[in-house]
This record gives sequence, C-alpha cells and structure tokens, in this order.
Amino acid sequence: MIKTKLLSNILLAIIWVSLTGNFSAEGFVFGFMLSYVLLWLISTSRRDDKYFTRGPKIIAFFFFFIYELVKANLQVAYDVMTPRYYMKPGIIRIPLHAKTDLEITLLANLISLTPGTLSLDVSDDKKVLYVHAMYVSDKEAFIHSIKNGFERKLLEILR
Repeated sequence: MIKTKLLSNILLAIIWVSLTGNFSAEGFVFGFMLSYVLLWLISTSRRDDKYFTRGPKIIAFFFFFIYELVKANLQVAYDVMTPRYYMKPGIIRIPLHAKTDLEITLLANLISLTPGTLSLDVSDDKKVLYVHAMYVSDKEAFIHSIKNGFERKLLEILR
C-alpha cells in the first residue's frame, strides 16, 4: 500500500514537472509536495495510513537532527576555542529497542554523524550499542537523550 502511494506520488510529481516545463529538482520537489497533499485530501483513511503519517514524522526528524547537529558542533567548537577543556570522555553502553539491522545501522550512523559521539560496536545479540562520547557528565542523562531522541524518533518512522 505504501509503495503504490509513493509510486502515485512520484508519477504525479513527474506529470507536474512535465506540465509546468520546470525540469529542475525544485520543480520536482514542489510537485511531489503538491501531489502528497492532493493524495492526502482524496484519501479516505488518512489516520490509519502509514504513508501519510510518516511524512510529517520524517520532516520533524530532519529538523530534530539538524538541531542536534548544530548543538553538538557548537559544543565541540566552544571546547576547542577555549583554553580549558571541558571534555569528560567515556564509552557508554546503550540498551537498544531497535531490532533489525537497518534500524541499528541507521541509529549508529546518526549517532556517529553528530560531533563528539562515535558508535563503536554492537553486541552479538544486537541488544546493546557501545558509543564513545566526548561529553559524559551524567551517564544516565546521555543514555536517556539517545533513547528518547534518536532511537525513539527513528523507530517511529521505520515501524
């Protein structure tokens, strides 16, 4: 069901680009968003349809990730520019709710993309992710921020 709506959305975007003559990425993105809204308006089961609930969640996750990325960059830049180091590095064991290889891989890569953190390893039973962090003043708060931030929002999108 999701694949057919996505295919319909892409085809409607291609039709939009063809009709307007604007063969650019911006024209395609606008056509995609317009067709998404049109499909949402004519859909009978909007609340139950994962296709329409995932879109806003993906956009919200994008802005959440950008916020976390900027915040981590500012923290590392401040530490580098000041004469005193505020680092409290540590390796943290984070229990996972993510089960599949895709979920674990995406979570580990998103963690590694933010400055100051690096995913090191996943346990053999795929229940624990080991993360090296530069700033670990409170271990439980760090685990809570990963679990209720990246992991929870990512699993809402993927499941």
